Amino acid sequence: MQTQVPLSVVNSLVSGHMENPSSVLGPHTIDYCGQTATAIRSYLPEAQSAWVIDSAGQRRTMRRLHPAGFFEAICDPVVDEPIRAEEDGDPTTRSSAHSRYRIQMADKTGELREVNDPYAAPSILTDFDRYLLGEGRHYQLYERLGAQVRTIDGQAGVNFAVWAPNARTVQIVGDFNGWDGRQHTARIHPHLGIWELFIPGAKVGDRYKFRLLTEHGEWVDKSDPVGFAAELPPLTASIVADLTVHSWQDEEWMEQRAAQDPLHTPMNVFEVHLGSWMKGPGRPHGWLDYRDLAKRLAEYCHRMNFTHVELMPVSEHPFSGSWGYQAVGYFAPTSRHGSPEDFMYFVDYMHQNGIGVIVDWVPAHFPKDGHGLARFDGTALYEHADPRQGEHPDWGTMIFNYGRNEVRNFLIGNALFWLDKYHIDGLRVDAVASMLYLDYSRESGDWVPNQYGGRENLEAIDFLRDFNIAVHEQFPGAITAAEESTAWPGVSRPTYDGGLGFTYKWNMGWMNDTLSYMRHEPIHRKYHQNELTFSLIYAFTENFVLPLSHDEVVHGKGSLISQMPGDMWQKFANLRLLYSYMWTHPGKNLLFMGGEFGQWNEWDSEAGPDWILLDFDTHRGVQQLVSDLNKLVIKNPSLHELDFSGDGFEWVDCQNAEDSVLIYLRKGLDDAPPILVCCNFTPVIRKDYRIGVPQSGYWKEIFNSDSEAYGGSNMGNYPGRESTGVGHHMRPDSIQVDLPPLAVTIFRLENDA
Repeated sequence: MQTQVPLSVVNSLVSGHMENPSSVLGPHTIDYCGQTATAIRSYLPEAQSAWVIDSAGQRRTMRRLHPAGFFEAICDPVVDEPIRAEEDGDPTTRSSAHSRYRIQMADKTGELREVNDPYAAPSILTDFDRYLLGEGRHYQLYERLGAQVRTIDGQAGVNFAVWAPNARTVQIVGDFNGWDGRQHTARIHPHLGIWELFIPGAKVGDRYKFRLLTEHGEWVDKSDPVGFAAELPPLTASIVADLTVHSWQDEEWMEQRAAQDPLHTPMNVFEVHLGSWMKGPGRPHGWLDYRDLAKRLAEYCHRMNFTHVELMPVSEHPFSGSWGYQAVGYFAPTSRHGSPEDFMYFVDYMHQNGIGVIVDWVPAHFPKDGHGLARFDGTALYEHADPRQGEHPDWGTMIFNYGRNEVRNFLIGNALFWLDKYHIDGLRVDAVASMLYLDYSRESGDWVPNQYGGRENLEAIDFLRDFNIAVHEQFPGAITAAEESTAWPGVSRPTYDGGLGFTYKWNMGWMNDTLSYMRHEPIHRKYHQNELTFSLIYAFTENFVLPLSHDEVVHGKGSLISQMPGDMWQKFANLRLLYSYMWTHPGKNLLFMGGEFGQWNEWDSEAGPDWILLDFDTHRGVQQLVSDLNKLVIKNPSLHELDFSGDGFEWVDCQNAEDSVLIYLRKGLDDAPPILVCCNFTPVIRKDYRIGVPQSGYWKEIFNSDSEAYGGSNMGNYPGRESTGVGHHMRPDSIQVDLPPLAVTIFRLENDA
C-alpha cells in the first residue's frame, strides 16, 4: 500500500522547510483503489509506533513512512459531528468533513500517550474575524491572535496564531515540544498572512516562541507580538497565560467611572516608576511584586490625597534602563513584578481603594531587539522599510508604519486590550509630537514628505483619531492624554470638530515657562513676569494637564528642589510656592514620585526616592503641603470644575511685576464659592496688601504655603479677612492681607454680604 505523498514532500516536512504542512498532515480525503477514503497523517519525531483511535474506539495502526517519524493510516470515511471549540461560547467548526479521532503513540521506552491531532482542530478564526482582520478593524484581535487557551473535543491545549505574511513557514517551539518545531508547523490563512495551529497538551505557564523561515532562507526565533506574558529579562520567551482567572471586585468603581465626566472632576496624578518607587530586600534588583506594590501605593495615595497613579510603561521591555519606553511585549505586563493576574490584582486593589490607574503607552516607536517586532518576518513588517520613515534618529528605534491596516489594528487593539482585560482607566500616549511630524528631529533631506509635500504624518493623524474614537466609544469614562510638545491645534478637541480626540494634552509650555521663571533669583523675577502670565493666554485652547514629570528630574537637570534658587530656606519656600501655584492654575495636576517630599537627588531608576529624607521636618513639610493641596482641589469645586473654561478663571492683578505678585480668582459651577489665590514670588513680606474682590463678605484663609506646618515662617492672615467696602482692582470691594514671603495664600468667600 503506497502513500500518495511524494518523498520530496516528506523530506521537506521532516526537515522543517515545508511551507504549508496542513496540506499533508491531518485528515485528508483521498481516492484509494477507486474508493473514497481518509488518509490521516502525523509527524511524530518521538514516536516509535502510532495508532489512530476513532470515535468508536477502534484502534488502527499507522504506518511509519519515514524514519524521522512520519506516519500514515488509511481509514474508512466516517463523518461524525464536527469538532467544536468549547472555551468561549462561540464555537468554530472545521469546514471540511473529517472524523473525530485521537493519535496514540509509543515512545522509545514504550510509554503510551494519547493526543489530539493539531491539524484536525478547527480554526479559531470565524468568517467575521477574517473579514475584520482583512479590514484592519479587528480591535479585539487579542481574543484570536497570540496564545489562546482552548478545549477542543475534550482535549485542553493552546491555539497559537501570528501575523507573518512574508514568512515561508512558521513553527511553534516551546516547552511542549522540546523546542523542536518540526512537528508543529503552523497552517497559513493565505489572504490574511496569519499562521495558526492548535497544540493539544500545551498549557498555561509553557514558554514558547515563533520560529520563522524568512524569504531569504534564514530561521529567526521571535517572541509573540500578542503574547500575554513573558520571561524575566534578559530571557525573551513568551509564556502562555490565561487572562480569565482573576475575579474582579471593582464593579462599583467601573460604574462610577462610566457615569463621570473626567473634564469636571478633580484629578491629582502621582507618576510612578514601579521598579524604583519602593524597594524590597531579598528580591531581584529590589523589585516589589504587583500585589505588594498595590497595598503600599494605595495606602500612600490615600494619605497623599492623589486621585490617580500614572505608571511609566508596564509593557514588557528588554532594557530596564529604557524605563519601559522601549517595549517588546505590548500585550504583556512586565514580569519584573509578577504575573498578568498579579497586575490585575494591582489594578483591582487600587480601584477598590478609590485610586484610578493610568498607564503610559508607547505607539511611537519600538526597539530593534532581535526577538521583537523589528523585521519580524524577515521584512519591514511593523515598521517602514525606508529608514527616513522607519527609524528614529534620536532613540535608535523603529517607527511604526501607521499607513498599514494591520499595524493600526495591532496598536488600537493593544490600547483597548489594557482597558478591557486590565480595567485600566486611561492611557497617556508618549511622544505624540514625534508621530505627528515627518521631519521630527530630522535634517533637511532626511525625511519623506507626505503626498501633498507637507511635513504632517497623515497616516499617524488618522491612527490617533481612530484610537481615540475607539477608546471613548468602547470604554466610557476612560481617558487619553497626549504628551505633545508643539502647538499642534486641537489635540484635545473632538474628532468631529477636527481635533485628534484626546481627553487631555500635557501643557509642556506651562512646564517649561514656569520652571524657567522659578530658576531665576527672586530679585530678577520682575523682568520675567510674562513667563508666568503667558500660559493664561492659551490655557483654555486645550484640556491641559500640568506636568512636573520624570522628564524634569533626569539627564542632568537635577531634582525640582535643587533647581530652586536661594539658600536652604528659600529653596524649600520656592518649591512650596511652585506647587501651590501649580495646583491653583487651571488644569489637572501631575507630579513625579520623590517630588512630593523634596527629593534632593536627580531620579535614579535603580535607586528610587530617598525616603530617609522624611526624617527631616523640612521634607515632611513639603509632603504635607502636597497632601493638603490635593485635598484642597478635591474639596473645592472652584479648583477643578472649570479647569478648561475661561469661566473658571479671572485675573485680579497680573501686572504687578515690580513686586512679582500674581492674584487671580478660580470659580466653579452653580453656587460654588469663589477662590482667591495670592502669589508672592519674592522673599519680601507685603504687609496690608489691598486686593479687589468680586463680592463683599468674609474671605476665609483656607491655605497658606508659609504655614509652619509646612516648614514656613507662619506669616499669614488666619482665620481670614472681612471685606472693607473699598473698591480696588476695578472691583467694588477689597480686603487687606499680608502676603507672606515666597508663598501662596488662598481665600474662599464664606458668606454673602
